[in-house]
Amino acid sequence: MSTRPNITYKTFTTLALDMKFRNVLGVAAGTVGLTAVANRLLTARSEDFEPFLDGDHGTYRWRGFDVAYTEAGDPENQDLLLFHGINAAGSSHEFWRVFDELSEEYHVIAPDLPGFGHSDRPPLLYSASLYTTFVGDAIEDLSDEPPVVVASSLTGSYAALAARNHDVRELVLVCPTDTSMGNRNVWIRSLLRAPVVGQGVYNLIASKFSIRYFHDDHGYYDMDNLTDEVVDYEWESAHQPGARFAPASFVSGFLDPEDDLGDALADLEVPVTLVWGREADITPLSDGHDLAERADARLVVFDNALLLPHVEHPEQFVDVVRGRITIES
Repeated sequence: MSTRPNITYKTFTTLALDMKFRNVLGVAAGTVGLTAVANRLLTARSEDFEPFLDGDHGTYRWRGFDVAYTEAGDPENQDLLLFHGINAAGSSHEFWRVFDELSEEYHVIAPDLPGFGHSDRPPLLYSASLYTTFVGDAIEDLSDEPPVVVASSLTGSYAALAARNHDVRELVLVCPTDTSMGNRNVWIRSLLRAPVVGQGVYNLIASKFSIRYFHDDHGYYDMDNLTDEVVDYEWESAHQPGARFAPASFVSGFLDPEDDLGDALADLEVPVTLVWGREADITPLSDGHDLAERADARLVVFDNALLLPHVEHPEQFVDVVRGRITIES
């Protein structure tokens, strides 16, 4: 008598599906495993991470963060705070073309925002209110007098909001904006914060290819102004432990402030200078004209520049900060 099992079509189909499911799980597990290995290798390659700006390097404690900053110039001179813009590779290195020359006339202090550069990068849900509070507190903590404040891009809105409640001598804002990625998206933020897979996706966003692509797309008018040294440093900064958490909030729209930038600037009683690249498209020059009109602010426009006129035209930018360029464009 035969003892072969009675395998029906239904049973055979179930077995086949089970084998397919196991194969999919195997491929997924292998992919996750390879991603984890790649993530570890990238982190290992970025361990030698030194400050980019020349000067005295220090840290101070702010609400549980160790915040890094670089300082240069005579402490008896007017305090000047430099706040960098926000992107996956953002840090105070953004001001490398103007930092030394500004320190000849000012006491210059350039912090790395929490979650960026050499500052702590804990896995928080970073927000616009956190950065507005930080900029306001830094104005009080890092300067002994009302400082001149220079801020770039999205951080320009934090500086404008902070200036409502903290004394500043003057604001110089480079292509400021209060909107970056549109509506808030919890799913995107959760994806980038996820272990292994999120780190893998973030590593693609923060690859050297992507860094160059984004600079070419909206950062630099002339890509010859972007050096390999800067790209290498930005890649290293973007691959430090915890580096993805603040950018995860940025690309998902959670770093856009709820307050309107034009209203904030109009409320201020301090001099405001807006610096714009004529060819900027993400924050077009029309936005600059609108803000200048609403806030009765000075608008200085740099030809042959996108979002980084202070990097591509450093000497002229320093003259703007010093007040030696007085004609609005």
